[in-house]
Amino acid sequence: MSKKFAVIGHPVSHSLSPRIHRAFARQTEIALEYGAIDAEDFDQALRAFTDAGGVGANVTLPHKQRAAAACSALSTRARRAGAVNTLVRRDDGWFGDNTDGAGLVRDLTGRHGLDLRGRRTLLLGAGGGARGVAPDLLDAGIGDLYLVNRTPDRADALADALGEPGRVHPRYLADLPALGEFDLIVNATSATREATLPLLPMSLAGRRTLAVDLSYGEAAVPFLAWARAAGCRDVVDGLGMLVEQAAESFELWHGVRPETDAIYAELRAHDAVLVTAD
Repeated sequence: MSKKFAVIGHPVSHSLSPRIHRAFARQTEIALEYGAIDAEDFDQALRAFTDAGGVGANVTLPHKQRAAAACSALSTRARRAGAVNTLVRRDDGWFGDNTDGAGLVRDLTGRHGLDLRGRRTLLLGAGGGARGVAPDLLDAGIGDLYLVNRTPDRADALADALGEPGRVHPRYLADLPALGEFDLIVNATSATREATLPLLPMSLAGRRTLAVDLSYGEAAVPFLAWARAAGCRDVVDGLGMLVEQAAESFELWHGVRPETDAIYAELRAHDAVLVTAD
């Protein structure tokens, strides 16, 4: 019988996760069911999924921090992030992991051949997405990390959780004009989905700057347009990260790591058609 998997979020109709995991399943000849669950109440949705025989799930906005609280055990990286994007059903309950950061670093350094070491970094956002990638960015060797969020106390909380006060600096939106130029700018906010991208000074970017949006498709367009206008050297959306974090999740569930280049190329071609059509 096929095992049941799903992605849980709100909204979730745009998610490419079902398509990606079904492609991985065909490639590895593993039988599975993978659906999408749109849920405002995460706990209720997870209970229903468990009762229906679900054995693994991905978690997307806005539930990554709530998912961490619902687990009976967490991986080291999920505990450090305080957020979960991958659930594994065990006898004693749900085990939570976070593959976002590993997926982002693998995409940037592997697929795009970018060196992250020593980069002065600005991370916009302090929710589940930002929490998922911040630890791995630090481990990848970036320089100082500046955290900026609409709600200052969330930036402070993430800085405290990361536990590197000499290297991690919470700041506020009003501070942006005075922060100077960054080598890496990561947009981990959901603002572009809500058409409320904050006003970003052009002074944040320079000729060496790498700009990354954790979103993909239409949601990534406003920030990436700003990055190009500001003269960033490299501009990357979150599609590759999505594929790579999915591969990490797939390996956790099935014990085999799928090849990612083919599905990435397929999705990138599809995305290009959509952008052209718009």
